[in-house]
Amino acid sequence: MKKLVLIFVAFAFVGAIAGCTPYHQQGAGVGAGVGGISGALLDHKNPWRGGLIGAALGGVFGATIGDISYKASREAVEGNRPVVYSTEDGRAVYHADPMGYDERTRCKKVRERVWEDDRLVKDQVKEVCEGEKYERRY
Repeated sequence: MKKLVLIFVAFAFVGAIAGCTPYHQQGAGVGAGVGGISGALLDHKNPWRGGLIGAALGGVFGATIGDISYKASREAVEGNRPVVYSTEDGRAVYHADPMGYDERTRCKKVRERVWEDDRLVKDQVKEVCEGEKYERRY
């Protein structure tokens, strides 16, 4: 019975990841990896159980953070204004500032910064591109 449940959880997790954007997949992958390692180290009686629970929770949290990053960067580009998200208690703050347009790549640049407990933990510049869709119709 345990094996059946583990197989079901694994397939559900892979199915959920497959339906995400690359931003969600990257966040979920990193979150699952860190959560799995942390859970395995913290559960002294059964490291496999701790690793599985940690990976599942980390994957969900990582995908959520990836989603926030994706939406905020799009909002900053579309509105051409800074976007700020923060937790209710103010311990975590996310800033997305538009930086301009790159003619070569035809993408807009956004500077993302994340603070946790008044400490800068992430500072990166990423490109937000509007893709062109080509369809072959008969």
